[in-house]
Amino acid sequence: MHKGDNSYADDFVHNVAIYKYALEHYYQNDFIYFELGDGVELWENKSFEPIYNTYKEIFDLQLKFHKQKRLHLLWGNHDMVFKDKNVVEKMLNRFFTDKQSKDKKLLFNVDFKESLLLDIDGTNKSIFLIHGHQADFMNYSMWKFNRFLVRYLWMPLQKTFAIKDPTSPAKNYKNSIKVERNLKKWIVKNNHQIVIAGHTHRPKFPLPNEVPYFNDGSCVHPKSIIGIEIENLEISLVKWHVKNKEIIKETLEGPTDLSLYFSLSL
Repeated sequence: MHKGDNSYADDFVHNVAIYKYALEHYYQNDFIYFELGDGVELWENKSFEPIYNTYKEIFDLQLKFHKQKRLHLLWGNHDMVFKDKNVVEKMLNRFFTDKQSKDKKLLFNVDFKESLLLDIDGTNKSIFLIHGHQADFMNYSMWKFNRFLVRYLWMPLQKTFAIKDPTSPAKNYKNSIKVERNLKKWIVKNNHQIVIAGHTHRPKFPLPNEVPYFNDGSCVHPKSIIGIEIENLEISLVKWHVKNKEIIKETLEGPTDLSLYFSLSL
């Protein structure tokens, strides 16, 4: 999502109404919510305060998922500081009043993870959830250097001259292809493990006979959000957008039975 500070550089702000509508739908229909990293933009923003003030309704909605144990958050390269619980507490706690302390405890009790492995009922198979920057050397091992470039070079240029950030695979085609190739190599080496990632923002939904690399897209596409649904052991790629002044959900790919992706693995 890359939730920012409502400035020109905030890529999420134009989709907030669509996202809120979709998330309320998933809450009402008992879905479990997985956020695959980069939920907040902490490269362009040093402080959480403007992000929280801009998107308080969104954080409150996610908190409702958390209270029912239906919220799972991963960290990506743009919120990689969340791998350190002490940093999370230091960064976020002071923006909640004593009156909200109970909710604060619930919110920050979330255990941000690097990855999750979902066992598939009735099988010995699983789905590996990851942000995907682990396959991107500059955005994993050198993330602090890239953060410096984004914060002090590319963001000012973006605001002034609309220059794209070349450190981002989402805005650099060659880099995104390289990241996807690295992920697919890892999948093949690991018995065609089913993987769902983000990072490149490029939606991917393989055919059953292809390398099982899925990408859930992002929530910063122009006037739409894209994600992945898994329901009744079937997987789909979906798009929420505005049509005829109404927010609707469109299924782009699937639903496909997960078992069809098992044939490539031993």
